This record gives sequence, structure tokens and C-alpha cells, in this order.
Amino acid sequence: LVSRDLAKTRETAAKYGIGHVTTELAESLARPEVDAVILCTPTQMHAEQSLACLRAGKHVQVEVPLADSLKQAEEVVTLARQTGLVAMCGHTRRFNPSHQYVHRKIAAGEFHIQQMDVQTYFFRRTNMNALGQPRSWTDHLLWHHAAHTIDLFAYQTGGEIVQAHALQGPIHPTLGIAMDMSIQLKSSTGAICTLSLSFNNDGPLGTFFRYIGDSATYIARYDDLFNGKEERIDVSKVDVSMNGIELQDREFFAAIRDNREPNASVAKVLPCYRVLHQLEQQLNA
Repeated sequence: LVSRDLAKTRETAAKYGIGHVTTELAESLARPEVDAVILCTPTQMHAEQSLACLRAGKHVQVEVPLADSLKQAEEVVTLARQTGLVAMCGHTRRFNPSHQYVHRKIAAGEFHIQQMDVQTYFFRRTNMNALGQPRSWTDHLLWHHAAHTIDLFAYQTGGEIVQAHALQGPIHPTLGIAMDMSIQLKSSTGAICTLSLSFNNDGPLGTFFRYIGDSATYIARYDDLFNGKEERIDVSKVDVSMNGIELQDREFFAAIRDNREPNASVAKVLPCYRVLHQLEQQLNA
């Protein structure tokens, strides 16, 4: 287990029976018994640490986003291809039972997306995490939160994103980021996506997806799914767990065991980062 606060890291390691604790990733990467690494670290470190893992010969899963620039994302994809190691990015929406249910309906030809309407809302006017604890790094609506929806839209429609537009509100004077953002996407399938993001919303936090299609409307809230009338849909039999993060980790380990490319491999999610780069250029113009 690697983290920056040694005392807290030891405490967590003791709780879960983890034998080796350090504050240096390089120390863990040097250990021959380590086969794979899961990175849950600040956005700005993701690409650099993923590259370090691959160079050390370790399989790696990094949480969203893969990187905070297209150049770095491409570097990780290139090195993963060269090493042949499993390199995966935690685009968890691909794994939530709710979104898997919709994906299977689409694959069976029973549902076609016409529009996705998505709201990603947090109340974060100071630099806090989701638990209300102070953060040592700054989060980002575009490179972190929008990445989930942009990847999911392409994944669920099965098309390429052919149009992408973004608007943002004022830059926060101390955090240095936009606190509000609006993104519109169009797929080569003809489907459209409207995404609203805010760190100013005083209300339920998280991301809520409305799938509007030719045969139904679905509302996905993390692992839970409802129809357009807010009636719950049973997704308990969709997979072996009701927890998207567990299912994501299971896919990582299965890909290593089976020596195959995982769902949400860094190569498969790279198109999302091309769109993020395009949107960033629009916003900075």
C-alpha cells in the first residue's frame, strides 16, 4: 500500500492485513512480488505514474482520467502497446449494472439512443473532496468529470463523436478552474448528448444519466436504474456484483489472468481524450 501520509497508510494496511507500506511508489514497483498496480491518486499524477508502472513491468489500472492532456494519454497508450501489459483506465460507467443493462438492450437491438441528458453536480466552492475533507490538489470538470460521460456516450452509441461543443462559466479566483460547464456532443449514429456540470450545485451530489431512446427512457444513478416514470428496474442479475467499482476491478484481474485486452483499456478509451483535448482548445480560444 502506497500513500503520502505514512501513519494513515499503516493504519489502513493493518485493517486489511497488508504487509508492505511505503510513501514511495518506486519502492513498491521495485518489489518482484508485485504484479499489478491500481492508482487512485490526484489527476495530475495519473499519466506519469501509469508510465512508471509500465516501465517497471507491472500491469496497471488508473482511475479516471487517464491523463490531463492528450499528449500524455497517447504516451501511456503507446507504452502499453509496446510492453504488452494490461493497462486499463477506471471508466466505471462501463461497469455499473445500470449502464450494463442499457448496453445489453442496445447490443440486442432492443433500444437505440436518441439523446443522453446528463447532470454532473457537486457543491465544491472550497477545495474539498466528496467526503468534505481538504484536498491537496484541484479537481477539474472537463478532464475528470466530463471524461466519464464522453466515454460512456461513445461506448453506448457504438459510434464516433463527430461534433463536440463546450461553454464554461467564470474561472474561480482561487481554485483557478471553471465551476460550471455545458457540453454538447453528437455521435456518428445521429444520437446527441447534453451534459451539464457544476461545482456550485447545493443538492444531491453525483452524476445522473437519462437515456432517451426509441423504445424506452432509462435513468441511471450509479448502480441503480429506473424507467422514465421513476420506477425501479431490477439490475441485480446483470453481473456478479451490484458495485461498479468492484466489477471494474474484477475485469482488470480477469484480463491479467486471461492475457487479454480489458474493457476500458487505455487504447479503447483514448478517443474520449481526443474529444476532451478538442473541447479544451475551444474553451481556451
